Amino acid sequence: MTETSTDSTTPRQWHAVCAKGTESLLADEIRELGGTVLKEPPMGVIWQGSQEAAYRVCLWSRLANRMMLPLVDDIVDSVEKLYDVARSIRWSEVFPASATFRIDFHGRSDFIRNTQFGAQKIKDAVVDGFREETGSRPDVDKSGDIRIEAQLHKGRLKIFLNISGDSMHRRGYRLQPGLAPLKETLAAALLIRSGWPELAKQGRHLVDPMCGSGTFLLEAGLMAADIAPGLNRQQWGFEQWKGHDRKLWMSLLEEARERRTRGLESMTNRLYGFDIDAAQIQSATKNLERSGLAGKIHLERRPVDQLRIQKETLAEGGLLICNPPYGERLSELPQLAPLYQSLHQAALTLPDWSVAIFTGNTDLARAIRRPLEKQYRFLNGKIETKLLVFGAADERSLQEAPSAIRGPVEAFANRLKKNIKNLSKWAKREDVHCYRLYDADIPEYAVAVDRYENWLHVQEYVPPKSVDPVVAERRLLDILAVLPEVTGVPSEQIVLKRRERQSGKQQYEKQSNERRTMAVREGQVNLLVNLRDYLDTGLFLDHRPTRLQIASLAQDKRFLNLFCYTATASVHAAKSGARCTSVDMSNTYLNWGKDNFALNDLSMEYHRFVQADCMKWLQDDKGEYDLIFMDPPSFSNSKRMEGVLDIQRDHSELIRGAMEHLAEDGLLIFSCNLRKFRLDEALGNDFEVRDVSKSSVPQDFARRDNIHVCFHIRHKTA
Repeated sequence: MTETSTDSTTPRQWHAVCAKGTESLLADEIRELGGTVLKEPPMGVIWQGSQEAAYRVCLWSRLANRMMLPLVDDIVDSVEKLYDVARSIRWSEVFPASATFRIDFHGRSDFIRNTQFGAQKIKDAVVDGFREETGSRPDVDKSGDIRIEAQLHKGRLKIFLNISGDSMHRRGYRLQPGLAPLKETLAAALLIRSGWPELAKQGRHLVDPMCGSGTFLLEAGLMAADIAPGLNRQQWGFEQWKGHDRKLWMSLLEEARERRTRGLESMTNRLYGFDIDAAQIQSATKNLERSGLAGKIHLERRPVDQLRIQKETLAEGGLLICNPPYGERLSELPQLAPLYQSLHQAALTLPDWSVAIFTGNTDLARAIRRPLEKQYRFLNGKIETKLLVFGAADERSLQEAPSAIRGPVEAFANRLKKNIKNLSKWAKREDVHCYRLYDADIPEYAVAVDRYENWLHVQEYVPPKSVDPVVAERRLLDILAVLPEVTGVPSEQIVLKRRERQSGKQQYEKQSNERRTMAVREGQVNLLVNLRDYLDTGLFLDHRPTRLQIASLAQDKRFLNLFCYTATASVHAAKSGARCTSVDMSNTYLNWGKDNFALNDLSMEYHRFVQADCMKWLQDDKGEYDLIFMDPPSFSNSKRMEGVLDIQRDHSELIRGAMEHLAEDGLLIFSCNLRKFRLDEALGNDFEVRDVSKSSVPQDFARRDNIHVCFHIRHKTA
C-alpha cells in the first residue's frame, strides 16, 4: 500500500504545472515562497517543501496552473497492472467517502488507447479501495470536490492529488473574458519578463493601449499592490483532502489580506488601460470592480493614436505593454500593418519608457523602431508567439517610416504600377468602376487584386506545399504594406481572402457574417457587392462585357437567367426593358438579386425570381424566352439538387433543355469558368454555335484569357 498521510511540517515532494516557456520563472517563484527546486521538466517544476510552502504557492504563485501532490509512480504494462498500482493507494486516507471526485487521465499506450477508458480503470480502483476499507464509496462528479490526475507516459503511471482544484489562472476576478483574452498566468509571465515587478517597486507606471478585458492591467496591479493572486478564489482542491490543515491555511489567508491592505495603501503606481472597443472597456471595468483594484487603474475608450496620460506620470517613466492582434484570421491582416505603425507612434509619446509587445507575427512588429533589448518565446494556446522588449526611443525611432516598396516586393509594386497606368485610362474611358488590377502576374506574389470603386478586394492563392509558409506570409504582408502606397486606397478599405481550389458549393459559403454591402456602378445600373462575407463578392468581374451585351440586346425581350447568382445580368436586362425570370437554388442569392432590383427602382410586377434546380426546372417550365443567359458552376452537389452537377458531363443536356425554351430567333449565351472545358461537338450539328470566348474576356482579364469560355447558340435557320 502507498503511504498517503504525513505531518504538515514534514517536507514533501510537489509538482507545479505551468505553461511552456515559464518553467524557470516558476522555479524562481517557488524558491522565493520557501520551496527547494529539484527539477524543471517541460511545463512544470518538481520541488520539495512543507505543506505551508505548498499553500503559499497555491495562494501566491502568479505562474502555476496546477499544484499537485504525487501519490504513486510506478511502471505498468497492462490494464491489470494499471488498476493494481492505482488500487495500492489507501484512498480512504486521502479523502472521505462523503466527498465527490473526478479523474483527469492523460496519455495512451498499447493497452490504454482511450483516455476515458484509462480514467474508468482509475475510478474503479478508487471505488473498490473505498468499499474494501470503509464499506461505502464516494460519487463521481465532473466538478468533484477531489481531483485525481493520472499521467501515463512511456509505460510509467503517475497519480497525483490536484490540491489546487480548478486551474490557478482563474483568479476569481474575470467573469468578462473579452474577445481574445490572455490567460492570467501567461500575462503574469509576460509582465515579469518585461521587468514590471522591478519597475513597480520603483514606483513606475504602466500603460496598455489595447487593453481588451484588462488582463495585463489587473495582473500588473496585483503585483504592484502585493496582492496574492489566489486571494479571491472561492474553492480549492485541498478543502476535502484529509491532510488539509485548515488552521494553517486560514493564517496564511489572513497574512495575505493584511499585505493587500498595506499594499493598496502604499501603492503609488498609475496604471492606464485604453481600447477603441467600448464593449472591451466595459468588460475590463467589471473585472476591475471584482479585483479589489478599483480606483487604482484608469480605463478609457480611446484609439491607439490618441494615447494620453498625465505629464508627471510620463516623466516618471514605466512600461508600455500590449498584446496587439497578429492576424490569426486572414481578413485582419490588411489593417494590422498600419495598426502596428500607430502603436509605434503612440509609444513615441513615451520616449523614455520600456515597450513590450507580445505578438505571433514578428514581421508586423518591425514597425516598432526602437532598440530591441530582449525577446522570449511563448505559446499562446497553440500559437507560437514572442515577447519583444524594446528600450527607450533612439534616433531611428524618430525617423519617418521607410517606404514599403523595397526589397523583393519592389517587383510586385512596379508591376502593379504598370497595370494601374494601363488600366486607369481604359477604365475612365469605358466608365468601368470595378476591375482587376493584378492577377498573379509575378508567380511569387500570387494574389488577385480587384478594385471596387474606392476599395480593394485581395484574394491570396494558396501557395504550393513547396513554399515555406513563413516566406509566403512575409510576401503577403509585403503585398498588403505596398498596396496603400501604390494604389492610394487606405488599408481600412482593403479586404483580404484566401482562394483555394473549390468543390461543390464551397465558393458560395460564408467567410464571415458582417453583412456589409456597398453599391457599385456598372453601365447604367447599380449593383450590391459584399466584399467580406463570401469568397466571391456577388459580381463576377470577368462577365462584365457579357452583362453589358445583355443590356444592349434585352429591350422588350423575355429574358431567362439560369444559375442567376445575384441576378446582376437580370438587372441589366430589366433596366433595358426586358421581362426577367431569374432561377437559382440559393434563396440567399435570390434575395440579394431582389435587393439589386430594388436598388435600381425596378418594379417586381413583370419579373420572377424562382428558387429551383435549373436542370429540373427546365423540364417543368412551359415558357418561351427570347434571350437566355446560362452561367452554371463547374461542379455542384447542393442538397437541393437531385444528384450532382458536373458541367463537363452535363452541359449538353442543360443546353438542349434551354434551347427547347428559346424562341425561334432567340439567343442563348452559355458561359462557364471550367478551364479545361470542351463543348460537346454534337451540339454544333443541331444548333448554330459560335465561340465568343476571346471577345467576352475584358481588358482587365487579358492577362488570363482562359478565365472563362463563352458561346452564343441559336436555332439553325432553314
